[in-house]
Amino acid sequence: MAKSGNKSGGSGKKSLKRKAATEELQESAVAEHEATESGVQPPKTAAFPPGFSISEIKNKQRRHLMFTRWKQQQRKEKLAAKKRLKKEREALGDKAPPKPIPKTIDNQRVYDETIVDPNDEEVAYDEATDEFASYFNRQTSPKILITTSDRPHGRTVRLCEQLSTVIPNSHVYYRRGLALKKIIPQCISRDFTDLIVVNEDRKTPNGLILSHLPNGPTAHFKMSSVRLRKEIKRRGKDPTEHIPEIILNNFTTRLGHSVGRMFASLFPHNPQFIGRQVATFHNQRDYIFFRFHRYIFKSEKKVGIQELGPCFTLKLRSLQKGTFDSKYGEYEWIHKPREMDTSRRKFHL
Repeated sequence: MAKSGNKSGGSGKKSLKRKAATEELQESAVAEHEATESGVQPPKTAAFPPGFSISEIKNKQRRHLMFTRWKQQQRKEKLAAKKRLKKEREALGDKAPPKPIPKTIDNQRVYDETIVDPNDEEVAYDEATDEFASYFNRQTSPKILITTSDRPHGRTVRLCEQLSTVIPNSHVYYRRGLALKKIIPQCISRDFTDLIVVNEDRKTPNGLILSHLPNGPTAHFKMSSVRLRKEIKRRGKDPTEHIPEIILNNFTTRLGHSVGRMFASLFPHNPQFIGRQVATFHNQRDYIFFRFHRYIFKSEKKVGIQELGPCFTLKLRSLQKGTFDSKYGEYEWIHKPREMDTSRRKFHL
């Protein structure tokens, strides 16, 4: 009985100490608030001794209070340093040193030996002899077949229909249970130059296969962040039938160059500028962002844009030689996360 009484007494003392600490915190907070309202600055707290950490404070409320004060002080010091630098630059005028470039993952990218040099003779020879040479030599005009996986749901079907309004001379057909190996010969016999297959999972589009006909290559992408036209806020009117312009941004390596040429071969050569429509494939950190806009020149320096949709994000999973063949196909490149994603500053496109 005596032991249990000692325990209860010890716990009572601890609760009294906690209550006193919370009351002290509340009183200090009220006093500080009253002082700020009356215009009197509260006295500055003593600085922590060197080597002391806020995490050493046992009381949780006190630790949180000191941490917020420390963050406020850091913010004030940073703002004061910015103002000081701005005044110095204004005082120096033209003699001011250039602004430092902030470090980002993009500009700290690990050097890649396969980055394309436009003046490289080997690159020029590959471009003249690859599967897309006939398109870039204007010997063929694009004709695209867009289809889906088996038994598609409404969201996937609507995405295919909207893609057909973005890509000129494209036709949407339903799979009806046919295998891709049977669809590809039919496409070649009907003079289709490319095949696009939109796959889905749980009624949501999650993959895209792009196969260049008749000799390949075939790219498999993971698809995410899909938004249809009705889901885009402040979107413009539906696109017209004019041939859009195309922008391919930041495809710098040999692999990225091949993927960029695949996207370019989907659109005809002569865009109709009167339509003021642009399809953009922007590569950033190996994610390919697709956007479709309409622009208007407000003045010589200002341009207004309207997003038309749809929009989605692609990530390359594999690039296969020839047409689609999942069993005996020869792959040029396969994404292997455990081997390739060892550094956040390493990119492949």
